[in-house]
Amino acid sequence: MVDPDEVARLCLSRYQQLPRRGKPEDGREWTLLAAVVRSCRDASSGSVQMEVVSLGTGTKCIGQADMSPNGDVLNDSHAEVIARRGCIRYLIQELRRAVTGQGSSVFCPADQRGQWKLRPGVSFIFFTCHTPCGDASIIPMSDGQCQPCPPVTPAEDGGQTDGARELKRKAEEPGEGQPWKLLRVEEEDKGDAKQCGPPTLKNHVMKAAVGTGPHTAAQPENPSSSSRTDGAPPVPDIHRTGAKCVPGGPADPLAPGVGFHSTGVLRVKPGRGEPTLSLSCSDKLARWGVLGFQGALLSLYLEEALYFSTVVVGKCPYSEEAMHRALVERCSHVCSLPAGFSVHPPTLLQSSLEFPFNQTQVKLRHQATPRRLSPCGAAISWCNVKEQPLDVTANGYKHGCTKKRLGTPKSRSLLCKLELFHSFLSVVSSTDPSALPDTLRGSELHTYWDYKQTAQSYQQAWRQLHSQAFPLWPRSDRKLLLFH
Repeated sequence: MVDPDEVARLCLSRYQQLPRRGKPEDGREWTLLAAVVRSCRDASSGSVQMEVVSLGTGTKCIGQADMSPNGDVLNDSHAEVIARRGCIRYLIQELRRAVTGQGSSVFCPADQRGQWKLRPGVSFIFFTCHTPCGDASIIPMSDGQCQPCPPVTPAEDGGQTDGARELKRKAEEPGEGQPWKLLRVEEEDKGDAKQCGPPTLKNHVMKAAVGTGPHTAAQPENPSSSSRTDGAPPVPDIHRTGAKCVPGGPADPLAPGVGFHSTGVLRVKPGRGEPTLSLSCSDKLARWGVLGFQGALLSLYLEEALYFSTVVVGKCPYSEEAMHRALVERCSHVCSLPAGFSVHPPTLLQSSLEFPFNQTQVKLRHQATPRRLSPCGAAISWCNVKEQPLDVTANGYKHGCTKKRLGTPKSRSLLCKLELFHSFLSVVSSTDPSALPDTLRGSELHTYWDYKQTAQSYQQAWRQLHSQAFPLWPRSDRKLLLFH
């Protein structure tokens, strides 16, 4: 059984060890954290070793108009997406080690020629300090915490991107030079949680809020849940997500209180300001539960898709029912998947440890400071690779990138589609021709689109998921995938 506090402690400790670059400015900014943990169970002793292999921070996305046909812009910089893409970098490194005979701690040969599989006892755990944006965050309200899905504003004139200008300053962290303490839920809170039931859900609209979740109740800041002036009890409310329903499906009723949102529907983020094509993190985690988190390219080399065995959420407003609805229930009926793919629901757990640099904690530490808090403009990626493990971005580009460098290799994040594609191609070129997977033999493949489409089993699994569970999931524009 996975200890959620142990997972959270590893991830928070890894964040503490990172340099200051890209971290939120004390008293002015906040951010969110996600990570991927590799777990290795020894068959003989039964002992388990866990290691953080990828970590990400961030809260922002770029708008649809800023997407690049060259694959050189990082479209989605939410922490969960950053952590997953960093894990792809890590898996590509391990696959390169495997195909070149250097030995991998993750992969071993599978039965089919050119195919690889996870070593016995190896699994992956996903950690996020906050409930994923979108459907999983629509839960009964117990405090005034807001859903952090802010939009990214376009770069203004002045020679640098918004993120570059915003982040060229010296950021100090609380207690710099001293270890900061991890925040734990008090025993009283745990006791309260046992007495509270999950929210009642019906007909895709939240009809009632039952209980307060695992947190001490507080008066929400939202006027729809504040005290009534006529002496009547407060109107129950829910945490609201900034992500908007995808076009063509059920819309949010926008009714007062718990009737504000529809539930169980696909949503695009950030949901405010310029439209995006980025689906919510709840939707992406649900998709990874069927297609795997390895993506189409790596699936060419893998016997089976890779799934998260467990999803751990840090201390925050939380509902296990909402998490199950968002990440599991929506895809539980999907069938007729090709070999190597299955509906793989993760175990859902919550930790009692809280990320000290989220919006709530930063606000609490600086109550007497009349500053307006903003989400940090940077996204940090760290992954366990030998070359350039740290990647800091702002507004989809390398942190500090000037306008003169836009479109050059120096402006690219190591997590953008183009960079990950080139890394994958280096694995293909490093593979002995006799050991190539059958899908990569004798094919004229040139573009990113070509390689994705040749992953036939992955594409078949995606078609089944799309038709049975997510028919409104927007299709990627082919023109944005023809780079090489």
